[in-house]
Amino acid sequence: MSDTGSEDDVPLARTNGSLSSPKVSRTTDRDLDRSVGKKMTAKDRNQAGLSIRNGTVKGDPMDLDQPTPNGASKRKSRLSITNNVNYKDESDSDGQPLAKRPRKSKATSDSDDLPIGRKRNGKLPPSYTETSMLDDDSDDDQPLGAKLAQKKRSIENKANKEAKAIRAAESKGKRAIKKEEDSDDDVPLTKSRPAKRQSNGNSKKANGVKKEESDSDVPISQKVAAAKKKAAPKGKAPSIKKEKSEEPGDDEDEADDENAWWNQGPNDDDSVKWTTLEHNGVLFPPAYEPLPKNVKLFYDGGEVDLHPEAEEVAGFYGAMLKSEHCEKPVFNKNFMEDFREVLKATGGAKDAKTGKKIDIKHFEKLNFDNIYNYYSAKSEARKARSSSEKKTEKAEKDEFEAPYMYCKWDGRKEKVGNFRVEPPGLFRGRGDHPKTGKLKKRVMPEQVTINIGKGVPEPPPPEGHKWKAVQHDDKCTWLATWKENINNNTKYVMLSANSTIKGQSDWKKFEKSRELKKYIDKIRADYKRELKSELMADRQRATAVYFIDKFALRAGNEKDAENEAETVGCCSLKYEHITLKEPNTVVFDFLGKDSIRFNAEFMVEPQVFKNLKLFKKSPKTDGDDLFDRLTTTQLNRHLSSYMKGLTAKVFRTYNASYTMATLLRDLKIPKNATILEKVKLYNDCNREVAVLCNHKRSVGAQHEAAMAKLGDRLKGLEYQKWRLKQMILNLDPKQKKKKGAIYFALPEELMESWIKDHQKFLVEEMRTKITKKFQKDNEKRQADKERPLPEKELKERLKTADELAAKFKKENKSKKVEAEGKGPTVEKLLQQISKKEDQIRALEIQASDRDGNKEVALGTSKINYIDPRLTVVFSKKVNVPIEKLFSKSLRDKFMWAIKSVEAEDDWQF
Repeated sequence: MSDTGSEDDVPLARTNGSLSSPKVSRTTDRDLDRSVGKKMTAKDRNQAGLSIRNGTVKGDPMDLDQPTPNGASKRKSRLSITNNVNYKDESDSDGQPLAKRPRKSKATSDSDDLPIGRKRNGKLPPSYTETSMLDDDSDDDQPLGAKLAQKKRSIENKANKEAKAIRAAESKGKRAIKKEEDSDDDVPLTKSRPAKRQSNGNSKKANGVKKEESDSDVPISQKVAAAKKKAAPKGKAPSIKKEKSEEPGDDEDEADDENAWWNQGPNDDDSVKWTTLEHNGVLFPPAYEPLPKNVKLFYDGGEVDLHPEAEEVAGFYGAMLKSEHCEKPVFNKNFMEDFREVLKATGGAKDAKTGKKIDIKHFEKLNFDNIYNYYSAKSEARKARSSSEKKTEKAEKDEFEAPYMYCKWDGRKEKVGNFRVEPPGLFRGRGDHPKTGKLKKRVMPEQVTINIGKGVPEPPPPEGHKWKAVQHDDKCTWLATWKENINNNTKYVMLSANSTIKGQSDWKKFEKSRELKKYIDKIRADYKRELKSELMADRQRATAVYFIDKFALRAGNEKDAENEAETVGCCSLKYEHITLKEPNTVVFDFLGKDSIRFNAEFMVEPQVFKNLKLFKKSPKTDGDDLFDRLTTTQLNRHLSSYMKGLTAKVFRTYNASYTMATLLRDLKIPKNATILEKVKLYNDCNREVAVLCNHKRSVGAQHEAAMAKLGDRLKGLEYQKWRLKQMILNLDPKQKKKKGAIYFALPEELMESWIKDHQKFLVEEMRTKITKKFQKDNEKRQADKERPLPEKELKERLKTADELAAKFKKENKSKKVEAEGKGPTVEKLLQQISKKEDQIRALEIQASDRDGNKEVALGTSKINYIDPRLTVVFSKKVNVPIEKLFSKSLRDKFMWAIKSVEAEDDWQF
């Protein structure tokens, strides 16, 4: 499968730096073997391919090359929480509830003057040994790292065996069919031959396999086992709650499922996308409303008057004055440059009192406080609107947007996704984007091209404007397009995620990853062999494919350094983007897609580590390409030689889906497991996919606070349970001897000071609820044109909270709790205690699940990488409502998966 590029294939841009030798000499190989092999233990070799750390990594005296940062601006590190929050441990408490305690100051990052790889004082984020996993509660003394390595190898071995089995079955099927055709050829023409069987899935089996016509996108299940007769559907379809939507047009009759595209598969015709297309164009943001005359921008202590266009730009900055973006020097620098350009184009600024022109040069002399206060007050007023006002505004907004929300695509009513043109503002970007703070200009109709069918009414542009162009391209799936000014990227208006065209795109993506099942063993065997190739180009390509398969790296494309962020992928990695640490650890540190920093540490196989030392060999230095004899085009050409359409992205989807399929298949669920426990087990599998496939993230800044709130809720339930037990003693003191003193003892974590604070919280919570209920009642009365309730009614209602406060005070003094409710009995109280224990168990599962997900974006995996049909099959198999696993938006997006699996009880990835 070699597809080696010669030196002539290397782009000129890559030959300016130090270029690797075209071949690897035996002497070089032996020298590298001696430097690597002796230092690697059996444990190191066994754990190759695992992610050790995800996040900022300490400097290490064993670093082999000590690279500098990415060559971009220096960035502050994000520190992760190193230990799970113990939401029950209050030994160091000062008596306050966790949620009410002052937040501990975060550890400051190291000096920004130090390279990222050399910082020493920050805490390391969690390693794979600290990550919550499926079987981390077992009593096995085997380290979790070894378990993960074994599990990963086991899954890969299964995949390799399955690939060979699929190809063997297809080969047998082809031979059997060929034999049958050959025997037909021996029949004399004068004798009638039986009619050729239709390959409709019910034809006569040839060793259980239907003839495969070509390597198209037909699902593997159809290629391998379509000859088997389909059994009648067993069991029920996934439980889907019928949700009434208020969106216009949703009451129309839906297409018959018999004609749904997922029953036949998407149309493979990549030319014509539609026959008729009709829509109403795009919705532009409202025009700018000037600031009140008393709200001014200040410069050097004085008020200034601005042209409305310049005032709007100043308002963009003023509205976000207190955000973290305004603390970034790059953001402020870019804003000031664009602001000065707008000032120049609109006649500049004038002194509000004298009318003289002012040259605004220095950013530090600008004062946006008045503008910020104005927009903050406006925001608070919006939040303070009554529910009836919000409903009225929403109804008006929906009515105004209704014409743009849907289009007619081949006669079907399809929902449009992003029909709103993005309003102007300041570009924020993700990560450390170099253009953050620049002005996103208002998009005008004259910049927009409309795509629509011939012979239908063209959508009218806003009054006084015209479209850039109107075209009728039935090979495009977009409805409108324009270019934004920040990165000069083309923006498109597309159909929504739950549309037919998007569903077909998802279907093809996941079927392509299923197709990879047939070839994964050959690909892995080839790149492992070529890791030792004599040709440098082959060795570099094999190492890159190893990275893509094991660490889910993107392939990477060439960038225009002047106009785009300095983001890289696998093929465009530079010398300084990896650090090597003996015996087999590689530290990646670079800006990936959307300028998100990829900063992770991995164990690799000895030969890969040896190759990386070779690729970084002197005279290479910062700025030189790591894979200087490999381009993205060459890599994709090589991958497509195994399978049509195979790219780096297919590996991410395949690895995630295949791993999830294996984990769900091997999952053991207790017979008496609740739905919540089953959902947690599913999430555990999802989380393990993230670890094994290296789809991880840094711990969110709000995680500790969220866990603290959950801890308070758990303690609150424990307090309520304890009060119920005290009520039992109040009714029947003999129960203490019957059940034992320990049963009625106050839990250790419920200290007296915490109880008093919690009682105050409960009283205030009741006051808040009563007040909100009173306000809501008055809003309803106002809507019904009735007189509002008087304030004395509110005071009367608030007496309930006063009574609760008095009750708590009496309990604290007497150390007794009187039984509450109508006709309280010991039996009733025991039933209430049982309910509280169920609530505590459910909340503990939720807390455990959330803490386990602190490094994992489960939603991203569900949306992009894991075949949704796996979730649907799991839902059917274990009787978990699909609503518990997919949100409403995901159920709409993956309706094709839900419907297509209804008739396939035995569907497998």
